[in-house]
Amino acid sequence: MALNTQTLHGAWNEVKGKIRERWGDLTEDDLQSARGNVEQLVGMIQRKTGEARSSIMHYLDEAASDGANAAGATAEAMTDYMSSAAETVRDTAHDAVESMREGYAQTEDFVRRRPMESLAVCFGAGLIAGAIVTLTLRSK
Repeated sequence: MALNTQTLHGAWNEVKGKIRERWGDLTEDDLQSARGNVEQLVGMIQRKTGEARSSIMHYLDEAASDGANAAGATAEAMTDYMSSAAETVRDTAHDAVESMREGYAQTEDFVRRRPMESLAVCFGAGLIAGAIVTLTLRSK
């Protein structure tokens, strides 16, 4: 992987940590001033450490590649997690639909077997709902 500004930006946090590990005398201000600019970063490291440009570039290439690989692995893990979550939501929705169908079938069966009791329950529920609405409207 050839180090460029886009690669450096994409893996900056990982690269910055590796730079600090290798060249501990670089300050946060040094790194912040060169952030995203490959030439500035290499030049600053050369001035501060005296290390050869080719050695610095090689190390930064590896660090950026490692950072990009880590970002790719994180993205893949997130994709897997989201896929798993979507599957769980689908399964839960399916279970809820099945449960509602079973409840509807049981209710329908009960009404067919005991129509008078069902009618009495509905009448009672209607009276209670009417009383609640009446009390609510009067209290306003």
